[in-house]
Amino acid sequence: MKNKRLAGHLIRVCTGLLLTFSYGLVMADNYPSKPIRAIVPFAAGSATDQIGRAFAAKMAESLGQPVVIENRPGANGMIGAEVVAKSPADGYTLLFGTNSTNAALKSLVKNLPYNQDTAFTPIGYFGSVPLIVAINNDVPAKSLNGFVSLAKADPGKMTFAYASTSQRVSSEMIASAADIKMTGVSYKSGPNAMTDLIGGQVNMFTADFAVTLPQVQAGKIRGLAVTSLKRSPAIPELPTVNEALGIKGYELIAFFAAFGPAGMPTDAVMKLNKAINDAAKSKDLVEKFSAMGFESQPGTPEALGQKIKLETVKWAKAIKEAGMQPE
Repeated sequence: MKNKRLAGHLIRVCTGLLLTFSYGLVMADNYPSKPIRAIVPFAAGSATDQIGRAFAAKMAESLGQPVVIENRPGANGMIGAEVVAKSPADGYTLLFGTNSTNAALKSLVKNLPYNQDTAFTPIGYFGSVPLIVAINNDVPAKSLNGFVSLAKADPGKMTFAYASTSQRVSSEMIASAADIKMTGVSYKSGPNAMTDLIGGQVNMFTADFAVTLPQVQAGKIRGLAVTSLKRSPAIPELPTVNEALGIKGYELIAFFAAFGPAGMPTDAVMKLNKAINDAAKSKDLVEKFSAMGFESQPGTPEALGQKIKLETVKWAKAIKEAGMQPE
């Protein structure tokens, strides 16, 4: 009798496991079966938003389901990143993250509401862009060296805007390299910071091409340098920061990638990765963003995971060298 009860129990357990496994296979085969929410942790109009929306549209074509962008700006991307970190790991909530959310925040915030190293599943890499160092037209400087001279003449008077980690760190790195003191002014979004730069409420803003290049080309602000190691084909007349200041080793590149909550199903990750890579290879998307210095780089989830580890170390070093302390 005892053996019969044990056998019956084992049969029920095995049946349950088989049903669970079968259900998992069906779910995997059917993914995605409903719209996917993609959290952009920065404001509408930012580079992350523009690139994210373009990738979302292409991904939807591949996946057969809408990829719906939801902007959750604030706290250098931390607000949006936290939403994803605490969402179900079912593949229906993604983070279109950046160097801010997935590499630098760990070194800038003392008590993140999630563990940056373990809270996310790397899915796919979109690409990267350099930044442009720009100033208000009324600032009497025609070069980055000229701006540095003005800042040295009156320490702390010059102000710089920032709405993301890359924007803040790039400016702090310039201040450290040039041995000047500037006052940082925090903004909720890059477009808001740009409005104040044009209006003269702040003196300098170092931001991605999507925000700065159209305004530089329209003559509304003055571009001084790019933050990459090489000049950008999109605006070759601007020197690099290294050229402008006569230094070596200055480089700051912003990147964009997709992540999910930790523990996502492998099948969902691979389907999303393929959709992202297909988008990154599409001619119209590449042509659309090449003018803003964007370089797409298709790759595996594992490659993205390795990149994030390296970038976290790189940003920690840059933040330390800029003399910034976690807050």
